[in-house]
Formats: sequence, structure tokens, C-alpha cells
Amino acid sequence: MDQDDKLGPHQVIMNEWLECAPFEQLLGIKLISAENGNSVMTLPFLAQFANGGNLLHGGALVTLADTAAVMAIKSLLEPGSHFGTIHMDVDFIRPVIQGLITASCSAKQIEERLWDAFVVLRNDNGLDVMQMQAKFKVSRRSLQD
Repeated sequence: MDQDDKLGPHQVIMNEWLECAPFEQLLGIKLISAENGNSVMTLPFLAQFANGGNLLHGGALVTLADTAAVMAIKSLLEPGSHFGTIHMDVDFIRPVIQGLITASCSAKQIEERLWDAFVVLRNDNGLDVMQMQAKFKVSRRSLQD
């Protein structure tokens, strides 16, 4: 297998509608709950997620927030629905230096194919570390098409 073969396209088969994808599993993200448009997920601050300043990399935080939003929306959609993030606003509130980060999300439908999500990330002390507001759009096609 040469390098080009490793670059995709890839087909990921998920066993459950509400489960973490391979990238999220690689980061150690855990789904705690997802129902009725709400979700709770966690991300551990592992050494390999540190940036040059010894803080949790912002990209890991954004990934956790985006994934929490996806799970909240999936809790309301039919299995096999296909959708993606079309916009996000992120506010970093305080740095993360250790611990487990918990994401709490609330999502709601605002138009036929458009969804809003609001996510708060908190540290072990219950302090907000990041907030994200995002919009998602549902495709007319399912994943099986």
C-alpha cells in the first residue's frame, strides 16, 4: 500500500447511530449521554494533546464541542441522516492545564434542514473553558445513497 492509498476516500462503518467515529475515539472522547437534543461528552487532557505552552490544544476543545453538537442533533434525527457543520463561533474563556473536560450541548431545529447548537465546555472544577455556537445543515441524501 503506497501513501496515496492511505489518503482516502475512506468508508467508515459505524455500529451504532450514536457512537464516536475513529477520530473521536483516537482523542479518547467519550459519549456520556445523548437524548432529546441534548448531549454530554468528555475529553481527557493527555500529554499528546498539549500545545507548545503546555495547555490543551484549542483544536482538541473545538473537536469535543463539534462532536457534542453532532451527538445532540443525532439524538433527534433518523438514523442514516447526513449533516455537517456549516458555521461555528467559538469563545475560549480560560486555558486548560489538566483534567477531564466535559461538554454539554443543547440543539434545536430552526428550519427544515437547519439546526442550531450551543455547547459549553467545563473543566474539573466546573468552570467554563469554552463556548461554541454552531449551525448544521442536513443533506437531502442519506448516508446510504
